Amino acid sequence: MTEQDNTNVYSSEDIEKNKVVSALAYILFFLPLIACADSPFGRFHANQGLLLLIVAVAGNIVLGIIPFIGWVLLPLFSLATFVFAILGIVNAATGKAKELPIFGKFRIIR
Repeated sequence: MTEQDNTNVYSSEDIEKNKVVSALAYILFFLPLIACADSPFGRFHANQGLLLLIVAVAGNIVLGIIPFIGWVLLPLFSLATFVFAILGIVNAATGKAKELPIFGKFRIIR
């Protein structure tokens, strides 16, 4: 279950220019869409940030509804979400375009 590295698809100029804004996409996914709307690298990380947000919200709702077992799993799920966010931030800050594990292959923002 290895994530795909798409770094070679993006120009080095685009990556260097938009690294910081792309890293912030894991906190506010729409930030690269506003700050660097013409950047494919920024859009890639905005998509990854949006996917992370959707999975986090859906998982918290589902696990919050399930009594006992869901409540026990909720902190572990939240920790996994946090780890994925840190992984995305590190990838963006180092100029890599790696998909997040498990759900990163989906595209919402093109």
